[in-house]
Amino acid sequence: MIAAIKKVLAACREQIAYLFFGVLTTIINYGVFWLLTELWDGRYVLWANLITFVAATAFAYLTNKRFVFDSPRWEFTFVLREASAFVAARLFSFAIEEVGLYISTYLLHLGRYTLWHINGVMLAKIVLSILAVVLNYFFSKFLVFTKRRE
Repeated sequence: MIAAIKKVLAACREQIAYLFFGVLTTIINYGVFWLLTELWDGRYVLWANLITFVAATAFAYLTNKRFVFDSPRWEFTFVLREASAFVAARLFSFAIEEVGLYISTYLLHLGRYTLWHINGVMLAKIVLSILAVVLNYFFSKFLVFTKRRE
């Protein structure tokens, strides 16, 4: 039984690591976003999300490179190319999130609603984040941290 569990965990190591570091990235993402929107009294939502994006993306790149996809090369030009692809993919999902937050905040005015004591804008961010996580995994796995680049 233990051998079977170890075999399943080994086969799913990448997904488990992505999930683990994704949770940590999400904590950074939501923590920074919450902190900034609280400090700015709900104003400057898009700026808060931009700062959040920078912090979370830097953390995600380093942890994905080292612990998830085991990309061992640290030469400057290689890291520059790899990090550029990573950031470009994250910018795409970030743009989707920004558009969604803009619509949620300024067109639909979801901030006036709450569900389970959670502000409507934060709920919209949760839904948009789920979409971003799925997109980011596929971008990272198939476009950024591919073995053919080594």
